[in-house]
Amino acid sequence: MAESPWSRRVQAVSSLGDRSRRAIFDYVRAAARPVGRDEAADALGMTRGAAAAQLDRLASDGILAVTFVKPGAGGPGTGRPSKFYALAVREVVASVPERNYELAGELMAEAAERSMTQSVPIEECLDAVGRETGNALGREHGSIEAVLEAAGYSPVARVPEGTIELANCPFHRLAQGHRAVVCALSAALLEGALEGCGDARRSLEPIEPGHGAGECCARIMLRKG
Repeated sequence: MAESPWSRRVQAVSSLGDRSRRAIFDYVRAAARPVGRDEAADALGMTRGAAAAQLDRLASDGILAVTFVKPGAGGPGTGRPSKFYALAVREVVASVPERNYELAGELMAEAAERSMTQSVPIEECLDAVGRETGNALGREHGSIEAVLEAAGYSPVARVPEGTIELANCPFHRLAQGHRAVVCALSAALLEGALEGCGDARRSLEPIEPGHGAGECCARIMLRKG
């Protein structure tokens, strides 16, 4: 099974819990340029092997990006390429249980901007932005189950066959104070995802929060008839 985006974010945050890796990360961030193994080792008082192992771990966890540079002034082909490391991301957000407030923020900001610049009611913009993004996710992931996992809904298969309940609301805290807005945006996202992955057998069904398998105010059901 492919590792979920949430798992990768948690792993990245966990990686920085190690004191040596955090020190290397802080050094690379402060340098604001690619840093080599020898430089990191000298700056932090580590052996070259220890610095290399920690730099590679940070790269494996997606926190640093790796580039290769050939040393010396002799031009291409001179010397063996050396690894250099730079920041791959500026921030990593992870929460337990999984939340996806970055996605909600992006969608709401896009909807608000459209409403302001195009003089379209915000309700219409939220629906359009949610459906467009959901459609793109559906096409990218190929199945509604994969979209739900990637977005943080924690899908749970139920009887009758084809029913999917959503054990997690990726926008939970926002929904507590702005349920009408958040649930409408989530519904548009999920309906767009069904369209994007070509799942014509199922549709979204609203439910009262707490009446399903988890926090979400909707579930996915087989179409009737």
